[in-house]
Amino acid sequence: MQIAVLTFDGFNELDSFIAAAILNRLRGQGWAAHITAPTARVTSMNGVAIDRQKPLEYAEEADAVIVGSGVRTREIAADPAILDRIRLDPARQLVGAQCSGTLLLAKLGLIGDLPACTDLTTKPWVIEAGVEVLDAPFVAHGNVATAGGCLASQYLAAWVIARLADEAAAEEALHYVAPVGEKALYVERAMAAVRPFLRHGVVAAA
Repeated sequence: MQIAVLTFDGFNELDSFIAAAILNRLRGQGWAAHITAPTARVTSMNGVAIDRQKPLEYAEEADAVIVGSGVRTREIAADPAILDRIRLDPARQLVGAQCSGTLLLAKLGLIGDLPACTDLTTKPWVIEAGVEVLDAPFVAHGNVATAGGCLASQYLAAWVIARLADEAAAEEALHYVAPVGEKALYVERAMAAVRPFLRHGVVAAA
């Protein structure tokens, strides 16, 4: 499975890196999560500059796409030149967004009138875009999921793994990154957030 983690200038490191790291726990099974960006290099909200692994157009061919957040997302959401480069198809892909990434999904027309999750800072902008915002860390409607809060990236990663592999694989990946002495509690809490939104079967690979 190939996953695009959309990462823009001003990105939140917790969103992109945590999700990618958890997803890449399945590298031995042929999985790869790629930092996917519109430019060759992007700089985080804290000044960390990284080279992208894939161009933005890669999202169109990935099996799953996670849209991270950042301090410039509102600006990006108003830029047709960037939005036109993001081609997603929930009919054959899993699509997830975190925090202000939810605003991008709204602007791309992928949320519609369904309730979504986002962070408290982005909430007014998502509401302004016509989306009902839930007081919850994670929600999924079919193949589209949204999460709110930096550390909710674990929920998006677990959802993708559970949907494209199985729950056992998601639990194993979470168990690896969970704090020592709290692993069972951590895994159960994370899986409790996503389990109500899982459907059996996998999405067809692109």
